[in-house]
Amino acid sequence: MDIQEISDLIYNKILNKKEELTAQFNASKGEIGYFYIDDLLPEALAEACFKRFPEPSEMRILKSMKEYKHVSAQMDKHDPFLEQVIYAFQDPKIVSLIGEICDIENLYPDDSLYAGGLSLMAKDNFLNPHLDNSHDAERKKWRVLNLLYYVTPNWKLENGGHLELWPEGPKKEPVVVASKFNRLAVMATHQTSWHSVNKVTVDANRCCISNYYFSDYPLKTSDRFHITKFRGRPNQTFVNLILDVDASLRMLIRKVFKKGIRKNPHVYKKEN
Repeated sequence: MDIQEISDLIYNKILNKKEELTAQFNASKGEIGYFYIDDLLPEALAEACFKRFPEPSEMRILKSMKEYKHVSAQMDKHDPFLEQVIYAFQDPKIVSLIGEICDIENLYPDDSLYAGGLSLMAKDNFLNPHLDNSHDAERKKWRVLNLLYYVTPNWKLENGGHLELWPEGPKKEPVVVASKFNRLAVMATHQTSWHSVNKVTVDANRCCISNYYFSDYPLKTSDRFHITKFRGRPNQTFVNLILDVDASLRMLIRKVFKKGIRKNPHVYKKEN
């Protein structure tokens, strides 16, 4: 299938569920707006995404007290089919439709895949509670939506590796959105949209295809520029102290160097 056929399938599936998804997002947007839709693509296509996913050794590893995962945005190093699926989500009609569901105007996909692309979590991988960077790489547009498409067949709740939303902040209890096979989860990103991924407990790979959408305006009038900020989990007091200091120092640097000292390497560096 070509990219247009894939985007048509995604669009029609979301369109058929538009009313339900809008209600789902509206019910949660006072805190962290989100919705999810199951069976997004025909099962054979979703399975093809998983079968063609790169091995962890072919991806960049991020490992610290903040996170432990494998990522890649350099799509020309991987199976072309995965690139088609990623960019299918950037079809203008899909971007517009999701904008209508979430009541967001001036919505833009990200051709550079800044912090997007492929994500794989193997055994013991995790992602601590955090706020995503508020802007794109050039600090011109606001990051407002995170699209996560999960493609690992038969992924169970007890496996871990699930999205956690913290509507009352990371000191309370999270809402768990399971990383179910062939599920698309869409969540708002703003000043208080704390989210995480709990630890993978099995010897298997939870694979995800991700996109970010940006806008000319923030989702909340109270939103201000911020870097990616991590926190510990409710029982990680020491980790929390260290991550608070880390965030404060990095934010201080960004006040002097608006685009940072170095460019984030997690972008798609295209030859042309």
